[in-house]
Amino acid sequence: MAAERVWLFDLDNTLHNAAVSSFRLLDGAMNDYIERELKVSADEADHLRNHYWHRYGATLLGLMKHHGVKPAHFLHHTHLLPTLEREVATHPHDVAALRHLRGRKYILTNAPLAYAERVLRQLGMLKYFDGVIGIEQMTMFGQWRPKPDARMFRALAARLRVPPRRCVLVEDTLAHQKSAHGVGMRTVWMQRWAKRGAHGPEVGVYLHRKPTYVCARISSLQQLRRVP
Repeated sequence: MAAERVWLFDLDNTLHNAAVSSFRLLDGAMNDYIERELKVSADEADHLRNHYWHRYGATLLGLMKHHGVKPAHFLHHTHLLPTLEREVATHPHDVAALRHLRGRKYILTNAPLAYAERVLRQLGMLKYFDGVIGIEQMTMFGQWRPKPDARMFRALAARLRVPPRRCVLVEDTLAHQKSAHGVGMRTVWMQRWAKRGAHGPEVGVYLHRKPTYVCARISSLQQLRRVP
């Protein structure tokens, strides 16, 4: 019998189209937070949010490193999002595909746990996951190590008691996949919502050829059953 796979799913722009729902809410909430807490202009707040996202993979890390922002305070105030549930949607076929996918399934997101659980409940997917790992759980020796930190990927596989080669990361962000592939994980690139100008470290970049570190690319969750 083949060894059981452990699926690691990103959340935003992988399980739902965050670019037209939660990201615009989050970007605004983060800008407001930065403008208020750092006492900078609206333009400077927007610049810092984007700059730290590109440089560190998460705006929060830059704010912690350069401005002493407390992570719990930032995550709470930027993810209140009272209209979130009205914005998030999925398709029943995606839910069915996830339900029938064999193996253990976990969410691995650089978003906070409370936000991830709200989105998953709205999508009707929460009950199909064995666990949800938010950015608060990606710490090592007191340091925050969110995606794409390779040390975090190795530690996560050890925590789940599987060798990295048994893990499959399903993501829309290539930088995260490259790092996961480097520690021995398999990678699946979700391209359904990929487009020029998309949110994330690859803004303005859309590759038509599959990178060598990507094992498969998909445009729907139904295609996961064919991943080698």
